[in-house]
Amino acid sequence: MKSPLTLVKERFGDKEKLVAAVQALATKDLWLDQVSEEKGLAHVSNLKLLKLHTALSAAKKDFGSRAKLVEAILGLENRAKDTGLKARLDAYSLPALLDTHRAASRRSKAAKAKAATAKPKAPKKRLLRSKKSQAKAAAGK
Repeated sequence: MKSPLTLVKERFGDKEKLVAAVQALATKDLWLDQVSEEKGLAHVSNLKLLKLHTALSAAKKDFGSRAKLVEAILGLENRAKDTGLKARLDAYSLPALLDTHRAASRRSKAAKAKAATAKPKAPKKRLLRSKKSQAKAAAGK
């Protein structure tokens, strides 16, 4: 396993280029700005920056924006009209949203597979007997 510094040097050259790449991806469509204005992204660790760059790249490629990602999660959960859940998901960070989407997609795939492999239950046949035939059957036993 390579160290984060080695990965930064291989992929971006130096930390300043990685910070610039993260800032370029961190648009208002994808990113909730929770970084201290005093310190900025330059004081964040290399590992966190690499994870953030990966998450931003994946979200931009797969969904395009946070709103589409939230809608995809709501669709997978079959709760598209749930405004409370939508408001709660809007407050999540982007990596947390991606994890939530991954978990929801796994659950929906498992539910579909279970439904496809489940055997349909045959309805039980009810025997309708008259009171006389019930009495004969009970006496015959």
